[in-house]
Amino acid sequence: MPDDNEGIMDKVRGAAEKLTDKVKDLFNDHGDKVDDAVDKAGDFVDDKTGGKYTEHVDKVQDAAHDAVDKLSGEGDKGGSA
Repeated sequence: MPDDNEGIMDKVRGAAEKLTDKVKDLFNDHGDKVDDAVDKAGDFVDDKTGGKYTEHVDKVQDAAHDAVDKLSGEGDKGGSA
């Protein structure tokens, strides 16, 4: 029975690796669109809250830009907020 579990786990790992590669490819191809969406979402929140949470929104935007950079393999390209 343990052999069955190991086989299943190998399949799960393989599927997870394929999914990770696909996500990285998507971010490589469309990271700029995700960055634009992050900026627009932050601007929307700032607009709707009258800028009350701008400092927090900027931190979230920076973190999101960093995540996009990391997933696309670009490292730190100095994301904008």
